[in-house]
Amino acid sequence: MKSRVAKLFFLFAMILVLSACGAESKEDVLKKLSNKWVDTKGYELTAQMSILTGQEPRVYDVEVWHTKPDFYRVKVSDANAENTQMIVRNTEGVFVVTPALNKTYKFQSKWPTENSQAYLIGSLAQDIKKDKNSTFKEEGNQYIFETKTTNNHKNMLPSQKIYIDKKTLLPTDVSILNENKEEQIHIKFNQVSLGKTRAAGEYKIETPAAKAEGNTVEASAELENPVFETHYPVIKWDNVHLIDEKVLKVEDDKRVILTFSGDKDFTIVQQISNPTMSSTIPVFAPGDPVDLGVAIGAVTDQSLTWEQDGMSFFIASSSLSKEEMIEVASSMTVTGLK
Repeated sequence: MKSRVAKLFFLFAMILVLSACGAESKEDVLKKLSNKWVDTKGYELTAQMSILTGQEPRVYDVEVWHTKPDFYRVKVSDANAENTQMIVRNTEGVFVVTPALNKTYKFQSKWPTENSQAYLIGSLAQDIKKDKNSTFKEEGNQYIFETKTTNNHKNMLPSQKIYIDKKTLLPTDVSILNENKEEQIHIKFNQVSLGKTRAAGEYKIETPAAKAEGNTVEASAELENPVFETHYPVIKWDNVHLIDEKVLKVEDDKRVILTFSGDKDFTIVQQISNPTMSSTIPVFAPGDPVDLGVAIGAVTDQSLTWEQDGMSFFIASSSLSKEEMIEVASSMTVTGLK
């Protein structure tokens, strides 16, 4: 009897040992990811980003080029490729380009090192590495990390799940969650190609002068006769109310000014964007570029500007933080309630 019990105990112990040997730790997987993602000389990827905060999902195509050390080109287009924006980092600085409006803004910014972006795989690796309390599990053919976010949305979207294919060690999906663990943004990676690099000249900014010389970054879209529709923020803040709405005539168009007051005070100005007829020099933009999900804007301590669907928006406030302004901007919709 004792012999049989001893054998069973030994067998059970061996099963535990073998199981432990077969399971990889969070540290093991993180080391592999760091070696594969961060150490690569460059990469290119395509992805689909879905914004799930409205009544209907808004879907965008994302294309990324990265060449070490500091060259980036991120192109974001809506499903019909009618609205396109790019953010580019090259030897001259950081630029946000809106081809349909022929507008280019230049920033004195360290983007993206100060703002993690879920479609940049280097940022994902850093998020996993920084969060000492991140969770890790294996599920089917995937590794799943859940980490804190470190981007400009981190207060309203504090966590993310990063899904990684076990065989390729490449990301397949990122799910960005609110404080209730509800998915707000989903990124589906269609293709990730490591080791790809491009010459510095391919990160140059397209301007009419450069285009005439044949040096361009490909991007084109046309916004034909955008219709003015007043947008309102859909935010769940207690004791914050719309107290005034003014409509001003501006030449042949109009400008709407919304004033909110209460525990938080801010003003939103919106009007139709006017394409520039000729722009060979990028316009300097104060602050830092910020990804709003639906558009790329410029944020300072007291203001946020962006262009979306043929409209220009401006938020001004001395009482909102940067993250709160981003929350307002991200919630703007024509179906918002006054």
